[in-house]
Amino acid sequence: MFVKKTSRPRTVTLPNGQILTMADLPPTTTRWVARRKEIVVRAVEYGLLSRDEAMRRYGLSDEEFDSWINAVKLHGPAALKVTATKRYRQG
Repeated sequence: MFVKKTSRPRTVTLPNGQILTMADLPPTTTRWVARRKEIVVRAVEYGLLSRDEAMRRYGLSDEEFDSWINAVKLHGPAALKVTATKRYRQG
């Protein structure tokens, strides 16, 4: 088996000690729940996946992905829950 060479890391270690790999990313046809959104945001944030690659892979718009990033940055992963959007939405 051959491993494709890439300039990005194959694994990243998150601040909580969790190791994130490409195998941990959600499938391209997925039902979006907060945990899967957080994994994609963290993968981009820590360099496992480029922003453009994530948007292309998952069919996300700039606005949608930016909203995920801002929600995590301002309020943490709980803000990615669909049921919590009203609570965290900027007025």
